Amino acid sequence: MNLIEERVAMARAGTNPFVISRMASGWLVIGDVQPLPGYCLLLADPVFSSLNALTLQERTTFLSDMALAGDALLDVTNCTRVNYEIWGNSEPALHAHIMPRYESEAEEKRRLPACMGYSWSDSPKSLGDDTLALMGKLRAFFGD
Repeated sequence: MNLIEERVAMARAGTNPFVISRMASGWLVIGDVQPLPGYCLLLADPVFSSLNALTLQERTTFLSDMALAGDALLDVTNCTRVNYEIWGNSEPALHAHIMPRYESEAEEKRRLPACMGYSWSDSPKSLGDDTLALMGKLRAFFGD
């Protein structure tokens, strides 16, 4: 079982502390680390290998949920843009990285994908007070 499958199983069981909301296509979770405040992931449930493994309707729902997560970040943070990335290379299960971007970022970092501009290993862990407060705001946005 890969990490995405484990996290989905934990979300189903109610034991994943990173869950923000159950969405039509899966689970919106806060990232384990926060290279930028509000970094989230959308984990497909059921788990699929890739976006291309979904039907057209399932793809539409997943991508719509991804954009809705971005709307939530725009609403509850002071971010000015949201970046969306779907990789699945290290963890071969469909999940989207949803990264808020801020005007306050250094110009040389703001122009790059966050994975290239920030050290993930040095980023703050997600269950600190600031992130927990942000998770509360995101949950309220979704009515959870």
